[in-house]
Amino acid sequence: MTTSDHKTGSAPKPRSSQPWLHQSGEEIQEFGTVRQFPVGLSYDTRMYSCQRLNQVLCDTRILHDLYKKHHWLMRGGTFYQLHLLMDKHADEQAELIDGLAERVQTLGGVAVGDPRHVAEITSIPRPPNGAEEVPAMLSRLLAAHETILEDAHDAAARTQELGDDGTNDIMVSDVIRTNELQAWFVAEHLVDTPLVRS
Repeated sequence: MTTSDHKTGSAPKPRSSQPWLHQSGEEIQEFGTVRQFPVGLSYDTRMYSCQRLNQVLCDTRILHDLYKKHHWLMRGGTFYQLHLLMDKHADEQAELIDGLAERVQTLGGVAVGDPRHVAEITSIPRPPNGAEEVPAMLSRLLAAHETILEDAHDAAARTQELGDDGTNDIMVSDVIRTNELQAWFVAEHLVDTPLVRS
């Protein structure tokens, strides 16, 4: 017994390795708010950047899942090459997702986490539940890339004006460069060019 146990006359609590299951708690920060962090940026700037980051984050999560879906459903003569390319691009989008979410948290915001919430916010149209023809799948990916790129270019310019260099950097160095490169790789699969002239 500890000294405090002697004073109160209570027995020590037994230790247990049993997890405390079915926990519930109060929401401690609402989505769409930012906490005060010492990062040298105003509340308004951080709030604006978090809104822009969360939009790109939602669209990036949808694009990631489109790549995974198309990776599984790829067909035809270029199946192997496209199967691998879809997975590679999905992995690169997953890295962007982490970077975007961490930037939101760094600014004191709440990153979009629940896929149902992502579906409410994304601006990328929902694909059919079944399998599409390969050109349609690739075109769908290109349209999603363009949506993200248009938003990221605008967000980069606006956050630069507001002095948020960190958000500008992730938009330019990560989001824009990755999406431009991936869009190029996908677009070249939609060019009907023979390997040799007959």
